[in-house]
Amino acid sequence: MSELSELDVQNLRHLIGGSETCHAKFSAYAAQSSDQKVKQYFEQAAQSAKENKQQLMGFLK
Repeated sequence: MSELSELDVQNLRHLIGGSETCHAKFSAYAAQSSDQKVKQYFEQAAQSAKENKQQLMGFLK
């Protein structure tokens, strides 16, 4: 893979931070939900955000 520019790294950091925030929020929403369908929806969204963050982190290796 080619070298990342400073702008690329800054953009990745921004996207990774956003994915981390989404994961935390969706996890909190799932924990607070009493409706099982809503809880499952937020758990899936949290998992998706976590996977997205991991994928983005792979670009930094």
